[in-house]
Amino acid sequence: MRRLFPALALLVAACASTPAPQPVATARPAAAADLHDHRTLNGMTAGELIEHFGRPRLQIVEGIGTKLQFAGPACVLDAYLYPPGNGGGTPRVTEVEARNFQGGDVSAQSCVYAIEQKKGR
Repeated sequence: MRRLFPALALLVAACASTPAPQPVATARPAAAADLHDHRTLNGMTAGELIEHFGRPRLQIVEGIGTKLQFAGPACVLDAYLYPPGNGGGTPRVTEVEARNFQGGDVSAQSCVYAIEQKKGR
């Protein structure tokens, strides 16, 4: 029984959810999204992201947050959307993360560019 407890504790810890990213107070206008600069994704809505990148490969809704995932030829881009600070209104991108298919960090800007090229922009 004593050997089972540490294994059980590790299993329960592995199932714990991670805290949601905190929303960023400032939003940039979506009109700047064609500048190939990943920072301009901040403030975009889900509809604007889909219009820009095409259909996401994954969409996860958890609480008030939404994660849209887009894939390029060598990277994965995660965009996290949350409503404004008061909890109402249209959710907008507050954080962007990019990684290669092995899980290593890559430049979000280069991943955005690769996904845009895949779509034919």
